This record gives sequence, C-alpha cells and structure tokens, in this order.
Amino acid sequence: MAKKVVATLKKEGGVKYSKVVRAIKNPETGAYTFKEEIVTEDVAKELLKK
Repeated sequence: MAKKVVATLKKEGGVKYSKVVRAIKNPETGAYTFKEEIVTEDVAKELLKK
C-alpha cells in the first residue's frame, strides 16, 4: 500500500506532496498515537521544524 501512495504523490511540474506521520502523546495516559497526513512539501518542512 505504501508504494501506491508514494507513486501517486509524485507528479512532474505540479505541486509536490509528502506524507507526514507524527507521534502525539496523550497527556492522561502517556500513550502515543500516530497521525498520518498528506501535505505539500512547504507545510511538511514547517511541521518537521517543530
């Protein structure tokens, strides 16, 4: 499945997208959940700086 998503994100001459997976910690239990997003490369760079 991952190959399919990556293949559809690559477009020549258009807007480039990236798949971002973030780990979010629950303050009550301390457990981590993962959130997947498909965003543009500009937004992905901003998210990874945090």
